[in-house]
Formats: sequence, C-alpha cells, structure tokens
Amino acid sequence: METYQQFINGALVDSHSSEWIEIENPYTTQVIARAPRGDETDADRAVEAAKASQAAWAKQAPASRAAYLKKFAALIRENRERLARVLASEQAKILPLAQVEIDVTAEYFDYYAGWARIYEGEIINSDDPRENILLFQKPIGVVAGICPWNFPFFVMARKVAPALLTGCSIVLKPSSNTPATTFEFARLVAGLDLPPGVLNFVSGGGATLGTALVRHPDVDMVSLTGSVEAGQEIMRNAVDKVMKTSLELGGKAPAIIFPDADIDLAVKGVTDSRLIYSGQVCNCCERVYVHDAIYDEFVGKLKASFEASAYGDPFADPAPVYSSQIDAAQLEKISQMVTRAVDAGAEVLTGGKQADVGTGYFYQPTLITGAAQDSEIVQQEVFGPVLPVLRWSDYDQVIADANGVEYGLTSSVFTTTINTVMQAVKDLNFGETYVNREHFEGIQGFHAGWRKSGVGGADGKHGLYEYLQSQVVYIRY
Repeated sequence: METYQQFINGALVDSHSSEWIEIENPYTTQVIARAPRGDETDADRAVEAAKASQAAWAKQAPASRAAYLKKFAALIRENRERLARVLASEQAKILPLAQVEIDVTAEYFDYYAGWARIYEGEIINSDDPRENILLFQKPIGVVAGICPWNFPFFVMARKVAPALLTGCSIVLKPSSNTPATTFEFARLVAGLDLPPGVLNFVSGGGATLGTALVRHPDVDMVSLTGSVEAGQEIMRNAVDKVMKTSLELGGKAPAIIFPDADIDLAVKGVTDSRLIYSGQVCNCCERVYVHDAIYDEFVGKLKASFEASAYGDPFADPAPVYSSQIDAAQLEKISQMVTRAVDAGAEVLTGGKQADVGTGYFYQPTLITGAAQDSEIVQQEVFGPVLPVLRWSDYDQVIADANGVEYGLTSSVFTTTINTVMQAVKDLNFGETYVNREHFEGIQGFHAGWRKSGVGGADGKHGLYEYLQSQVVYIRY
C-alpha cells in the first residue's frame, strides 16, 4: 500500500500530524493508499514556504516561469500510464476518461506556458498632455488552492498553472477522497530544480487544514472548486481579511430540446452530458426540457440510450460508460433524492435503484418523469446518473424554468435554427451555454458560474487574470 508525504518547501516531508487519510478504491471498496491528515502546523509550514519564495519567483521573467510548466507537462506525459491507473483506482473513473484527464492536464500546463509572452498591461490616455498613465499587472501573492474529488488532477493544474505563470506561489490541498494522483505528481516535481516553496501540496481535512489555509494571514487569495457549502464557508472565513476568492461551485444545468432538434444528436448529447463519470461532474446536464411535439420520440430514444449504457469495472476492456459513485455517502444521497422524488409524485421511467454489480457504489442510469419544476429533484444538484425530464410548449416559460434555480454554471440547447440559438443564448442566465453538443468546456474558454455556482472563474485569458492585480502609475514629465 502506498504511503504519501506532504510536499513542502521543495521536499517530500512527514506531516506534523500522526493521523492518516485512508484512500479507498470506490469500485473495490478496498483501501489502496494513505495520505497525511495534515493539521494547522502543516498549513503554517507550507504557507511560510510559499511566502518566503514568492517575491523572488515574481522577479523571474514570465518565460522562465513558463519553462517549469513545460517541465511539468513533460513529466506527466512520461508517466501517463501510471498516473492514469492511479487516478482510475482512487476515484473509480473509467480508464479512458482517466487517460483523457491526464493528457489534458499536461496540455493545460503547456497552454498556460504559452501565455508567458502574451499577457500584458495597458497604456491609458491621460487628460494631461505631459503625463503617461501605465497599468501594470502584478501577481496577487500567495494562493491557497482547494481541489475537488471529481477531476482532482486537472483541477490541480487549473490552479497551479496560472498561479505559477503569473508569479504567485501556491499551497494546494487535494480532496481527502482523491489525493493519490496529486501526490504522485508531487514525487515527480520533487526531482526538478523548481525553486523551493513556490509549489506546495498538503493533504488534510477541510475543517482543519483547509480552514487554516484560508484564515492564514499570509494567504492572499483562495481558489476553490467544490460545493456551495464549502464556498460559503470560505467566503465567511475570508471576510475579516477582505481577501479575494475564486469559487467554482455546484450546478444544475438544463438542456432545452426544441421541436426542430436533431433528435438522435440531442439524445447522444444529453446521455453523454449526464452519465460522464457517473454523473459526478459540476457541468453535467442535470435536467432536460423537451418540447411537446417531440416528447414521446425523444424520451423513448433517451430511455433506450440510458438502458444501453453499461456500468462496471473502470479497467474493463471495452470500458463501460461509467463506474462507481465516489463513496457510500454519495450513493445514499442519490438514492434518497430519487425516493423523495417518487414520494412527491414523480415516476421512474427506467433505473431508480442501487445497482448490485458485486462490488462498488453503483446507481443505475435513471430517468424520472412527472417531477414538478419546484421539486427537489429539479432544483437541487443530484451529482449522479439521474435525470428528470420535463415537458414544455411555451418558449418564455421554458426559459423561465431553465433559469429558475439557484445555480448558473452551464446550460445547453438543441435546435437546427440559428435564430432560436441566438435568442436562447441571449435569454439563458448561465456562465456557459452549449449548442448541439455535450456539456464539456475548453481550456481556452472561461469556466465561470452565475448565482450560487460561483465567483470568478478559470481557464483561458480571463482565468489567467484571476491571479493578477493591477497597479496604475501616473508619470508626469
């Protein structure tokens, strides 16, 4: 069984705490590794190292900082197979999807390395003819990054790459469910000549280590990907410091199927968007609104698609569509939400039960019809392979229903009419809208939510500028 150490100030070191996090393979339900259950002392050590290194790191040319991101990408590619297998084991993600995550993580580091010579300040016109106004972009300082369990390796890069490229230092806490792949990467980074302290990985509980990082006086920014509740707690802890927070939280994405949609394309898009990684993705399609004119045909084909979607061993060949939920608690949450939906008058069209495959935390691909717009199953994030299907006939009403939740991360529409596309995109109040495709963002975009789905965002140019602050200089001559 693998035993991991904290990565602080450029070295793999023992935790101050003597307690451990047991890392479970959700498919086999066996403990496969352990990581430190770090405490406040670990947080202090990591932040102190980040603080001590940040000024010198910021003085390096962006191209020099970018060279380390390229080294990270090369290390990931050289160790692709092992990293993918560790990732698939610690979170029951099917191996092909784990390999995609590893590959995109390497690509992400290369992508942000390319920004070294691109990001820039501004020259602003002055009212005074004998004055120049310059706007400089400077690193925020020490960043605390807190990662989720569903895409732990990619989201690690999503925080580390722009932070380091812009001259920030970072302390990153992986999820207690899935720290193994991140610590495998830490072992690789430990062999580089990266200046000690600019990058630190520490594991531990959110209530102890996570809170200590957020409250630490030398942390200048917190970037979290996680639940609404975790984001709210971080905002409360950040109030006294008046500290910047960048939060990517939950989602309840609608898909609207218009009567002129390519039905087969829409069925595939919705299925892919709902069942990827067992439905445990923030931007998953979480509810679908189908026009009356095509409702029966669409739902019939969607039902067949769900019933044909295999689940099982993440290492099977050929791979199933998805594997286990992350843990027993998540499985129970999904099961209880479906039970309450049925008790409230909804019907299960297919699925609706925990799946017994001999091992693991499995839930069947499930379609629910007859749920009310104001019901829990339509309003709250399920984070599992369960999809409520609703009818619509009036455009204004379906837009109101799609917008009528507390989340605002992603959405989608399926139609073959460009006028419909443009009107719907204008009317939907979500950070992202996908047209005639599955819900999955690009690294050059900007992944940001509205309402309770978050503050700030990640990826692309705008994600890079999250880690920068402006200084305006007035030069009179």
